[in-house]
Amino acid sequence: MTAPIDTDPICPLCLRPIPADVPQSLHHLVPKLRGGKGGAVVLLHHICHREIHATLNETELARQYNTVEALRDHPRLARFVAWVARRPAGFSSKVPGRRRLTR
Repeated sequence: MTAPIDTDPICPLCLRPIPADVPQSLHHLVPKLRGGKGGAVVLLHHICHREIHATLNETELARQYNTVEALRDHPRLARFVAWVARRPAGFSSKVPGRRRLTR
């Protein structure tokens, strides 16, 4: 009998493996405060999760970016994904603050 192969989960945003020793977090596709409590969640690298929240506010996440595909299509997140995909699975870095303009 063969032993099961342990495989690391894959981050649905950057498509890199998430090793057990790398910071990771669950992302509610619809924010809890916008009706997503008990809704779908995805496991992401912590750096990927932080980039999502540095880019989009909760209303934008709830209305327009409530799927992984929509997140990957956002211009800033697409640039981030292209950049981080070239990094090793265990890569971690500080995420800058919000870059969105405030009114």
